[in-house]
Order: sequence, then C-alpha cells, then structure tokens
Amino acid sequence: MRRWAVMAGLLLSAGASAQVLPVPGGGAGVGPAVPPLAVPVPKPGAAEARRAELDRLLDALPQAPSEEVAAPLQARIQSLWAEGGTPAVGLLLRKGLRAMEANQPGEAVEDLDAAITLQPDFPESWILRAQAQAAAGERQAAVSDLREALRLEPRHFGALLALSDIQEDAADLSGALRSLDAALKINPRLPGGAARRRELVRRARGDAT
Repeated sequence: MRRWAVMAGLLLSAGASAQVLPVPGGGAGVGPAVPPLAVPVPKPGAAEARRAELDRLLDALPQAPSEEVAAPLQARIQSLWAEGGTPAVGLLLRKGLRAMEANQPGEAVEDLDAAITLQPDFPESWILRAQAQAAAGERQAAVSDLREALRLEPRHFGALLALSDIQEDAADLSGALRSLDAALKINPRLPGGAARRRELVRRARGDAT
C-alpha cells in the first residue's frame, strides 16, 4: 500500500501503543501480566472532554498557516483518536499490527474482527481492518470498512487518505482525487498533500509527462 495507507497504519500503531496497560513498578506489559486492579478506569466525562477537544482541534486545523503550525495539532488529534479504544481493543490492535508486519493479513483481519465486535464505535479498528482487507486483496471490503470509519468520524483524514490510496490502486483516479480533496479540506497542511494532489490531477487528465 502507498504512503497514505502507511500513514494511517502509523496512526493506528500509535493508538495501539497508547493502550498498553500499566504494571506495578512503572513497567508495562500485556495480558495476564497486568493485575485486574491495574486497569485504568476512565474518569467520568472523559469521553465528552475528549470529543470536545477533538472538535476544537479539527476546527482549528484548516486555519493553520503552515505545516509546522499544523503538525502539533495533527499529532494531538491522532492521539485523541487513538485514546478512544478500550484496553482490550488495544491488545487486539497490536496483535493485528504484528500480523500485518508478518505479512499475514488474514490473521490480522481475524484479530480486528474481534476488536470491532468488542467496540464497534471505534473508528481506528475499522481503518486498520480496511488496510488488512486491502492487503488480502479484498478491496471492496476495505472500502466498506473505511466508509464505516468515516460514518463514525466524518473528519478522519487518515481514513480518507487510505480510501484515496485504495481508489488509486483500483485505477479510480477521480475517486482518489475526491477522497484526497476531502482529506485536504479537513487538514490542508498534510505533509506532501499538495504534491500528491498535483500528481493525481495530472494522471486523471491522462498526462503521462
């Protein structure tokens, strides 16, 4: 997959890492090594506060005058997206990522199926499963997953970039351009976004030079 899909994968990797559960003594671990009492309990109103901060940052992102100004906003948005997953879902995301790194997209899909069953309203699971589906050659299933992620989080520029990548692979250059334009409307300072758009416009017009 191209760099846009890789970017979405890095976002998800950060999200999975954010779900590592604490171990007494300041370390970190997964599975049985974590005592049940060590699992953090979300503070009342945390989800509402996270949503409010996300909306504020997403509103501010199009006003950023440069990539340098936009970069910390984008990083914080990605962090907040990642924080929406439960610890159990974080474990499954990490398993899925490891399977994808091992070139086993079928196993990744199984792990991500479980993550979606546990928390169907978490967009990052849908995006990562879309990448696994695409790697397995299931392009339509990948597109369906990305559209579900966008239904849950309409301003998810990572999902739009991954969708643009899949559409380009399918030779749907006009669709890829529409998806990229939608991502750039949300985050006009995406690194490399303007150059990527020029390339797609050139190819959509049939200009081979």
